[in-house]
Amino acid sequence: MRYSRILLKLSGESLAGRDNHGISEDVLEEYAGQIIDIVREGCEAAVVIGGGNIFRGLSGTESGFDRVKGDQMGMLATIINSLALESAIVRLGGKARVFTSIRMEPVGEYYNRDRVVEELKKGTVCILSGGTGNPFFTTDTASALRAVEIGADVLLKGTRVDGVYTADPEKDPSATRFENITFEEVINRRLKIMDSTAFTMCRDNDMPIVVFDMNTPGNLMKVVNGVKTGTLICD
Repeated sequence: MRYSRILLKLSGESLAGRDNHGISEDVLEEYAGQIIDIVREGCEAAVVIGGGNIFRGLSGTESGFDRVKGDQMGMLATIINSLALESAIVRLGGKARVFTSIRMEPVGEYYNRDRVVEELKKGTVCILSGGTGNPFFTTDTASALRAVEIGADVLLKGTRVDGVYTADPEKDPSATRFENITFEEVINRRLKIMDSTAFTMCRDNDMPIVVFDMNTPGNLMKVVNGVKTGTLICD
């Protein structure tokens, strides 16, 4: 196994499936199954999920919400998704625990790095919700921060495309995929992988990123085992 401890970042939109809102039970179960599989193989897994399938802070401001309140609503949306994933993992026979960046006992345990690492070593999937707990920071930034904090080997960004391309492959059919790319090249090409704060944190802390298609069954296991899947970003 190439990676023994990972931070998996999932978008809230991906949980919605084809409905583009809410939570798809089929997608939820597929994701939970893939995560359980890697943990059973000995990989320690922490997960950060976005909340875009329920509410996005930036979209809320466009509708008239105060930015701080909008971001707080987005944090709550990530907690809803996290609880759903926790339930799915437990239902399928795995162990999972939700940690929240804001105090919400008994909904979830208040985030503490040492407690998370302790649970990871026990084979518990630790779902880190609520973003950073602060407005103006995305769940991409939260995933980068948590990956560095818990000493993850890699940040895995599960998306609906199979890696990083020269352009948006859904809009440009001539776009080509990178197998490997450096942080500097991503910056120079202005490729939109995650927000700049998150990306800079990964670069400055030597945290490699793998962007891959989470919607293909078995892909998560392939990435964890070092099979070339998606795009590896590192110096």
